[in-house]
Amino acid sequence: MNWTDLSSVGYPTLFLGVLVGSIVPIVPTGAVVGAAAAIAMTTGHLSLPLVLLLAAAGAMVGDVVTFAVARLGSDAAVRWLARGQKPERLVAARRRFARQGWQLVVVGRLLPAGRIPVLLAAGAIAYPWRRLLPATAVACVLWAVAYALLGVLSGGLFDSPLVATLLAAVLVLLVTGVINLVARRRRERVGNRG
Repeated sequence: MNWTDLSSVGYPTLFLGVLVGSIVPIVPTGAVVGAAAAIAMTTGHLSLPLVLLLAAAGAMVGDVVTFAVARLGSDAAVRWLARGQKPERLVAARRRFARQGWQLVVVGRLLPAGRIPVLLAAGAIAYPWRRLLPATAVACVLWAVAYALLGVLSGGLFDSPLVATLLAAVLVLLVTGVINLVARRRRERVGNRG
């Protein structure tokens, strides 16, 4: 491996960063994808189609692993995956999954903090693999495109890979914050009605 060539390091870092972040949400995967897309737009080191492919593939493998642990794993493994998740979110996700499983997989991937409760609920109710895999594939492609677009936008605005990468990360964090705020407000309104 040539450590001075950004593509030699960039592609594996992108795939592994998204994969690990999809299993253990400690890596801001959207920012990783946005930064890689920004680099693809401002340099010749990364290819945008390959960034999209690797981001979607890493997300899909991570989501399938998360689902498999919930479906096939022990109670201890499920508790470990669910740490930090509010119990009421997991209960609500289980109820809704019985009615709208396919849509929940897609939406859960796109909403911050939605993916793990949805995948845990899917595993807990033994959602069929034959329905999960196509839904996950669609969700991961949509997710990769959405976050790559933020990188493309920042890369189109600035010629500097560093500035474009920083802007992509800021845009991803800003969009994530706005989505979380809107979701919190909706939950509060629903809670106040009930």
